[in-house]
Amino acid sequence: MKGLSVRLFQMSVMVILFLTSCQTIPLYEQTTIFPEHSWSAKQVNAYQFNITDTSASYKVYFVIRHHNAYHYKNIWLQVAVQTPTGSLSKQNVNLNMADESKGWLGTGMDDLFDQRIPIISLPSHFQKGITTFYLQHTMREDPLQNILASGIRVEKVKP
Repeated sequence: MKGLSVRLFQMSVMVILFLTSCQTIPLYEQTTIFPEHSWSAKQVNAYQFNITDTSASYKVYFVIRHHNAYHYKNIWLQVAVQTPTGSLSKQNVNLNMADESKGWLGTGMDDLFDQRIPIISLPSHFQKGITTFYLQHTMREDPLQNILASGIRVEKVKP
């Protein structure tokens, strides 16, 4: 019986090591909470992270928590990125949050949904130092209702 317990333990450790070795390594995630469950179009949220490994690739995600009552299948954002050297680039992105066949694309419990949506389609390289992301919604509805939190997640891609 003791030998069986040891083997089960060893198998569990192997499975955990296998599963964790196939995942990306989280580097940074920060969110802004909206206590009134609405996001004003004037509110620009800033998120800073420090890049030390310039040889690595990174995936960048928009994270959002919303109610099932959110009125749209997408969200328009203005994303600005300020590099450590001070240069600033801006782009408008349209991120899908739902589709006709599956409904909400994130994970949900009761009437709350969490989503992690890629902002940049391919892994990117960043300069060494502090990089700042600025997020602002550009939807017609202002304030944007049924939004509990939004933010940025940056993951280091494991080779």
